[in-house]
Amino acid sequence: MINAGIIGSTGYAGSELARLLLNHPQVNVVSLCSKSYAGKMYKNVYPNMSVTDLICEADDMEALADKCDVIFLALPHGEASKRVTEDILKKCKIIDLGADFRLQDLDVYESWYCEHYSKDILKEAIYGLCEINRDKIKGRRIVGNPGCYTTCSILSLYPLVKEDIIDENTIIVDAKSGVSGAGRGLSLGNLYCEVNESVKAYKIASHRHTPEIEEQLSYACGRSVAISFTPHLIPMNRGILATCYASLKKDVDYDGLRAIYEKYYGKEYFIRILDKGVFPETRWVKNSNYFDVGFTVDKRTNRVVVIGAIDNLFKGAAGQAVQNMNILFGFDEKEGIGYIPPFPV
Repeated sequence: MINAGIIGSTGYAGSELARLLLNHPQVNVVSLCSKSYAGKMYKNVYPNMSVTDLICEADDMEALADKCDVIFLALPHGEASKRVTEDILKKCKIIDLGADFRLQDLDVYESWYCEHYSKDILKEAIYGLCEINRDKIKGRRIVGNPGCYTTCSILSLYPLVKEDIIDENTIIVDAKSGVSGAGRGLSLGNLYCEVNESVKAYKIASHRHTPEIEEQLSYACGRSVAISFTPHLIPMNRGILATCYASLKKDVDYDGLRAIYEKYYGKEYFIRILDKGVFPETRWVKNSNYFDVGFTVDKRTNRVVVIGAIDNLFKGAAGQAVQNMNILFGFDEKEGIGYIPPFPV
């Protein structure tokens, strides 16, 4: 058994993480921290959590590090880099669900986000996209858990970029997300009457997941990648569907594409390559750690179309964080997250 604590436990990602860890057979949850709800019983914040009598605590990173083997940070960008220090990392491992330890290029991070306060630690962080960086995650002290749009987009495109099948500078990602992706904070644009019966694009050509996708795809092909990424808000609670387009550099048919995806993902438990002519739907992955992918060749335009789907709170946040924890501590990677998604939902 390991001891775990969560800082930022009352946001949507934090509560999903609490739910998974409280059910994990190898984890003892010792602390659920929340600045907004300190002193309140966690089950009174989330009545579905009536299995625990833990009380929300004001976070004390030093004290928490003394009693935890791993601390999960589910905080706004800029906060984690202020709190993670070398002394903390000597005591426990850190899995950051925010953006602070995802990007290795400091200038890119600071141009898209804010000042980084742990510059000396950043170089030690590993990008925790498990199916791609599994061997690099083992033995690390700090993991930058990928974003939700990025998880779906990178996994959709990685095999094609890695095999140099597509022109990496023609990539277009058109992605849709459920409203939970915007967080639990109050915002006019996320109110029911503002979202229901409507679909809207937002942060056009300026979404902060763009450089994260570009950096990881650049590592894959060994060249600088620039993409067009447009996110959309869909009136549903959770789920992400990413439709990705790119021009082909080589003559390849469906069977050729299938062989490429099988090469990289054929043995992955959490990646399901769908049958020919079958394309992902968010309801098939909801409440699960699965990533579904389908693809086809558009011969008329010489483009490939790849469609990926995940649950933004699960594989796009909390589930992947637990998957990273399992890798760090040598547990079965499926432990606590390996169940089949429910249907209907």
